Amino acid sequence: MSDFENHSGTRPAAWYEGLTEAPDSPWADRTLPPTEISYRTLTYEVTGRIARITFNRPEHGNAITSDTPIELAHAVERADLDPRVHVMVVSGRGKGFCGGYDLSLFAENGFDSGDGMDSTTGTVLDPVVQARNHNPWGTWDPMVDYAMMSRFNRGFASLLHANKPTVAKLHGFAVAGGTDIALYADQIICAEDTKIGYPPTRVWGIPAAGMWAHRLGDQRAKRLLFTGDCLSGKQAEEWGLAVESTPPDELDERTEALLERIARMPVNQLIMAKLALNSALLAQGVANSGMISTVFDGISRHTREGYAFQLRSATTGFREAVRERDEPYGDWKRTQFEK
Repeated sequence: MSDFENHSGTRPAAWYEGLTEAPDSPWADRTLPPTEISYRTLTYEVTGRIARITFNRPEHGNAITSDTPIELAHAVERADLDPRVHVMVVSGRGKGFCGGYDLSLFAENGFDSGDGMDSTTGTVLDPVVQARNHNPWGTWDPMVDYAMMSRFNRGFASLLHANKPTVAKLHGFAVAGGTDIALYADQIICAEDTKIGYPPTRVWGIPAAGMWAHRLGDQRAKRLLFTGDCLSGKQAEEWGLAVESTPPDELDERTEALLERIARMPVNQLIMAKLALNSALLAQGVANSGMISTVFDGISRHTREGYAFQLRSATTGFREAVRERDEPYGDWKRTQFEK
């Protein structure tokens, strides 16, 4: 066969062929990466041109542990390097996307997850070290705190810095640290009744990712963070935080439709479009926002009020402390604030 006959220009719409599908593909006769893998906090699967990263701690509301950012970054890197993948979607199993950090462990037990040797022992991530650094009667080293929290941020930010498009599919709840993950995605699609927000700004938290103003603009970000109020998924779409909201029973179908439209594009076109648009977002100072917000998140856990919340959680339980935090705002266990 001549070079002309083998040229992609001789086949209809050959520009829609995947990187591994063309006869002259650099991946011809190469073994491709496995399409499934399980981690401690999530699962990874490739179906067609879509990589599916799914948080897999439904019995704990997919709450964030020290494994989450490491495993998320690893899964994103797998998808970024796999020539078959055009787009990746992050979602959660069970009743919601992600309920934030596993604060029932952190607040009630002072970060101490028990004895035993693992990869964090003796490092800045050692839970015993962090427990001592969060002792209300001890001395707090803010840079030990920052060294820990900045690594969570880096893992979550892999969604923004990945070459390929990332989509966050939200349902049920995406609150507190769960929004640190979701707001790094290129696209958010959600059920209309999803609860989205950062209630810990009321006490013991500042959004470490620092993405709210970049996604919503100054006034609307402040409207949420000055009150700790949450948006419904429908309001998130109206405010421009989500690209689309749907009735809960249509979320899967609408998400798949979006993913299929993105996946049809050539990988190189998707990467170039994302890099071009990210250049504007990065010029806004996303990295600086994350650094400052992470420092302030640490400070918020070591104020008089922050220590009061931590000790209250340790003595009465985290759920009771949260009830006391939120009941004055009238939204304890409610989905959204009223317009």
